[in-house]
Amino acid sequence: MRQSYTAVVERNVEWRGDFAVEPYEAAWASEAIYFVRALAVANLPTGVMARVQVSPDGIHWCDEGTTLELPTVAAGLAFAKVTHFGGWLRLVGKLPDSATLKVIAYLVLKE
Repeated sequence: MRQSYTAVVERNVEWRGDFAVEPYEAAWASEAIYFVRALAVANLPTGVMARVQVSPDGIHWCDEGTTLELPTVAAGLAFAKVTHFGGWLRLVGKLPDSATLKVIAYLVLKE
């Protein structure tokens, strides 16, 4: 039987400018999905992306290559699938100066 776990890594958090979700150790999992649910959106144009990053230690990070387009409407939902990620994962990005995005972000892990 496969095992799965869902971690809420951001809850009712407002992103402005540079953002990074809480790093999460996920070495036991073979696949992961980040979900970003928009609760409130202000001045966010389409095409703004978040990037998945990986780390061997939860301190030093590099881009994994997977991106997701952030939702531009309240109640919008976006996701990104990741495999072959090693020990630690996080989601990072940068919003335009006048934009804000209030979110709930989930990390779903499965083995």
